[in-house]
Amino acid sequence: MTNQAKLGQPRSRLVIHDLAQRNGHAEFSRDIREGLSSYPKHLFPKYLYDELGSRLFEAICEVDEYYLTRAEDEILKTHADEIVAGIPDCDTLIELGSGSAEKTRTVIDTFMRQRRELLFIPVDISASTLAESAHALLDSYPSLRIDAYASDYFQALDALPPLGRNPVLVLFLGSNIGNFEPTEARNFLSAIRRVLRPEDVLLLGVDLKKDRQTLEAAYNDSLGVTRAFIVNELGRINRELNANFDLWAFGLRSFFNEQAGRVEVYLESLRAQSVEIRELNMSIHLEAGERIYVESAYKYDLNDLRRFGKEAGFDLEQTWLDKQKRFSSNLFRAAN
Repeated sequence: MTNQAKLGQPRSRLVIHDLAQRNGHAEFSRDIREGLSSYPKHLFPKYLYDELGSRLFEAICEVDEYYLTRAEDEILKTHADEIVAGIPDCDTLIELGSGSAEKTRTVIDTFMRQRRELLFIPVDISASTLAESAHALLDSYPSLRIDAYASDYFQALDALPPLGRNPVLVLFLGSNIGNFEPTEARNFLSAIRRVLRPEDVLLLGVDLKKDRQTLEAAYNDSLGVTRAFIVNELGRINRELNANFDLWAFGLRSFFNEQAGRVEVYLESLRAQSVEIRELNMSIHLEAGERIYVESAYKYDLNDLRRFGKEAGFDLEQTWLDKQKRFSSNLFRAAN
């Protein structure tokens, strides 16, 4: 389904391709059955981002412990002119996992000071988040056009139309690359590279390896916002699959696995309990202390990034760090 002129915007300035609705419920049902039938049980991170989940993640970005957003925002505000200068004549900006696109405004601002028009292609799993952010951006930038995709990353990459004559900049921010297993991360970068032409550019935000205390706090803040975000996936199962998870019967456990170089995030059952998922005609039992794996967040160093890029067909041209050297923004150019 394609929604044009959504939220009162002129037809020529906004198109939203809602690919996520085509088979979203069936895919969600299948994945939840698979994940909760497995041993150990697991959930899928992409289902964290329904409308409520997307808003909770925005709240996470404001808590003291979650330094990633502030560090990346500092880099973009400090170096946006350099980033844009590295892509002369670029008139198309693609963002994978755009969310509210608040950080992206820094890049868009810089582009719009230098050219009359810009095509922004945001990709996000939440159609409502896309519509809201697109409305705000079009109000702010009269000469901006938006061609948005409500879908997962791979669906969107497959659905993108042929790129125009001028160079393209792809943004993948927030260290979302860390949510892929390393092999999957290489495959994903390769999938981006297949869409691009030589001289097109990828700006990749990556969180860097650091001390255990800082990393674990970032994924389990003292206010409990991260717990609410993670537990919301169980709430989504309740809402969409007629289940009866008791959301207060789960705690959040986040650990830095130093050997693997990743933060591991789990929900832990605080008591023995049984849950009915009626739409799937499925029941599960959890022992006290049993954990459901939710996601991993891999942390990298600059040598890792250079190697990943090379294997995927990119050359790492430039890296920028925040003042505390916690986070990196990396400019990869598609190699010949």
